[in-house]
Amino acid sequence: MNNTLAPESRHYTHPLVFMLLVIPFGAASGFLGVTIVYLLGRAGVDPVTIAVLTGLSFLPHTFKFLYAPLVDLTLTRKRWFVMASITSALGIALIGMVPATEAGLPWLRVLVVVGNLATAFLSMAVESLMAYNTAPGELGRTAGWFQAGNLGGSGLGGGLALVIAENTSLPWLPGVVLAVICLLSGIAIRYTTEPEPHLPELRDEPKDAAASQKTVHVVWRAIQRVLLDMWQVARSRMGYLGLLICFLPIGSGAAGNLFPLFANEWGASSSDVAATSGALSGLLAALGCMVGGHFCDRMDRKKAYAFFGILMSACAVLMSWAPHTLTMYYVFVLGYGFIGGLCFASFTAVTLEAIGTGAAATKYSIFASLSNTPIAYMGILNSYFYDKSGSNAGLYSDAAMGVAGVGVFLLVAVVSKRLHRP
Repeated sequence: MNNTLAPESRHYTHPLVFMLLVIPFGAASGFLGVTIVYLLGRAGVDPVTIAVLTGLSFLPHTFKFLYAPLVDLTLTRKRWFVMASITSALGIALIGMVPATEAGLPWLRVLVVVGNLATAFLSMAVESLMAYNTAPGELGRTAGWFQAGNLGGSGLGGGLALVIAENTSLPWLPGVVLAVICLLSGIAIRYTTEPEPHLPELRDEPKDAAASQKTVHVVWRAIQRVLLDMWQVARSRMGYLGLLICFLPIGSGAAGNLFPLFANEWGASSSDVAATSGALSGLLAALGCMVGGHFCDRMDRKKAYAFFGILMSACAVLMSWAPHTLTMYYVFVLGYGFIGGLCFASFTAVTLEAIGTGAAATKYSIFASLSNTPIAYMGILNSYFYDKSGSNAGLYSDAAMGVAGVGVFLLVAVVSKRLHRP
């Protein structure tokens, strides 16, 4: 694709393609966060140990900005996607073959990190393609479809996989079925456009020894270009407010990891967990993404993200106040999932607006990597309060931190707006 073309003359990819391409990313998360978490809890593994395992899954995503330049500077986005798609599907299948018990934890820890390293490369390839193939006025719409695929995939990993696990004597079957679905969704890579390489001089460089010195010079210039590109984002008001959002516990959705753990307290069976944290929640979250993306194209995207974060905190508080019955479990888990879709779509829209194109994989990865920080620490914090004081304490922890995060963001936004006045 020629990046010098005027926006109106470009051929943009339909958001449905990005929804399909990101399904493996969500499926891997849902498989661990719902199916494996439920099975470990049923096997008697304590909540903090489970939270540490889920926290490990965020490590490759938290630090992926360190290796994101590989996607911008080598191969093509499509080749990176194909390699990562195959590797992540294999990782999901292998995780499903390890017993979800205390004895299986050492292998699970290794496979969770390796598998999520693969999905990190997959997501970077998709995010870069998305940044180049989305019209400026449709960032919210594309973000909604993209996160619908992410959360819909999570529903498959958490819902479908758990249903299979509970109704088969073959413990490896859920992971294998999920892996096949992920590979099939990757066929959609054929229907997006590969942008011009960020560094065409390097990819076209001759491979003989005489060219090696020039290649080193070209690589160094490329690194400088990427760093300058990132600096231009960080120094802009839109850029540093977006980076601040990544550190704050706004709309993290971390309380979702508690729902399978206290399911019995609310009278929920494994099939109820599969329906709420899996299939139904995934569908409602995908709907939330569509709705959130729609609003993000019609209002300030940062304000939309803060508002949706407040809604998520309110949902957690109301759940703690409600009777602990199966009906209320369905209402609030599904409501939390829908609001999670709003938050994910608005975060993605804010990120796409801030990064532009250029070294898109690297810049998006910085935002996405940092955004995993509050998800990881909130997961552990919520689990700690739940383990010490019960489900209500875990929900209060999630809500209080979410409100505090919105307060910090709004304060910085107001101060920075005054500083940037001419």
